[in-house]
Amino acid sequence: MHQIPLTRIQKLIGQRMLHSKLTKPCFYLETKADVTELMTIRPKLRKSLGVRITTNAFYIRVLGLAAQQYPFMTGRFDGDGIKLADAINVGFAVNAPQGLMVPVVKNACSKMLSEIAREEQLLTDKARDNQLTLEEIEGETIALSNLGAYGIDSFVGIVPPPASTIVSVGNVVAEVVCRDGAATVRKIVSLSLAADHRVVDVLYAAEFLGFIKEKLQNPQQLTQ
Repeated sequence: MHQIPLTRIQKLIGQRMLHSKLTKPCFYLETKADVTELMTIRPKLRKSLGVRITTNAFYIRVLGLAAQQYPFMTGRFDGDGIKLADAINVGFAVNAPQGLMVPVVKNACSKMLSEIAREEQLLTDKARDNQLTLEEIEGETIALSNLGAYGIDSFVGIVPPPASTIVSVGNVVAEVVCRDGAATVRKIVSLSLAADHRVVDVLYAAEFLGFIKEKLQNPQQLTQ
């Protein structure tokens, strides 16, 4: 059998994911959001905001706002208590030549969509060029994984340490739905959540995921 050696990054990711899977008692929630309006306004925002707006930028923006509203989603189990994060820093997965990289948008709740879009593009480019600094990959308090570009409809990610929550986003697909008694085609995205049950309960997490869904279905609220 031919053995393929692991890179240092692959070894580190494997060790961290195994530790998370073995030590965090997670539960999982799934829902779908109608992003027809979001996909309609997204191209128009490039002209009005002067920057290319990816779906990831919307997801990072909404995670920041949702975590601000539900702060325990960025908490961490700490012995006899829960330690709340000092900042809402969204780590997002990037497929880079050297392996999976997770740059971090710091203080995402306080940044406008255009700011997040510029930062997300810069960090993605640096990840793919292997130029991320240590500061740019540290401090993650909530995680985002988006496999929509790879045609994956839905999946559930592993919560990366030191976070307690990860939101996984699938491909935007056309589905026939019933609205006002009539069949119509809408653009739908699957949202999956994994969370450490020691930090949050199911109802709290369900409200958090519902907040994300509501904002994505009313994307004008995310552009302000």
